[in-house]
Amino acid sequence: MTNKQALADYIQRIIPLSEEEVLDFISCFKPFKAKRRQFLVQPGFVAHHRYFVLKGALRAYVIGDQGQEHTIQLAIEDWWISDYNSYMNQLPATMFVMAMEDCELLQISHEDEKRLKAASHHFETFFRMLAERSAAYMQRRIITSLTQSAEERYEDFLTRYPLLNARMPQYVIASYLGMSTEFLSKIRNNKLGRKS
Repeated sequence: MTNKQALADYIQRIIPLSEEEVLDFISCFKPFKAKRRQFLVQPGFVAHHRYFVLKGALRAYVIGDQGQEHTIQLAIEDWWISDYNSYMNQLPATMFVMAMEDCELLQISHEDEKRLKAASHHFETFFRMLAERSAAYMQRRIITSLTQSAEERYEDFLTRYPLLNARMPQYVIASYLGMSTEFLSKIRNNKLGRKS
């Protein structure tokens, strides 16, 4: 399977396109490799690309006043990542996007995405559906953080994202769930204690 075949398969799961449309679409994406700990986006610089993950894991995070990291988004194979406010509005980024593993990605520029949307209502529909999924995901995250206990948030995370749990360091998972690493460690130990 070529690198771009994975993206073609993903697109077809979202919206049915002709073979010609798929080729037009994927031709706008360029391969991009990122080494572990490499930054793809940094605060103060405009995010010019959105990324589709072929291989690897990434996270988007912000740093609070006290120097604490808050993970906003995680991404593994078949997921998308960028600082979307920066990318969509071409404004300076407020987040870091960093590779947590060596990554193989496909990137599309803001200009190429605009051209695709203008060229076909199918392409515009695809990107709109991505935006809707992203909005639903963020809403679910906010509601979960407001209504569930730390233990419930962790259980929910394990159920929804077992692959992320296996691949992300504990400090990243803790910051994604809005708790300290020590508190997450305590929850995990309690969970193991109940099993034994």
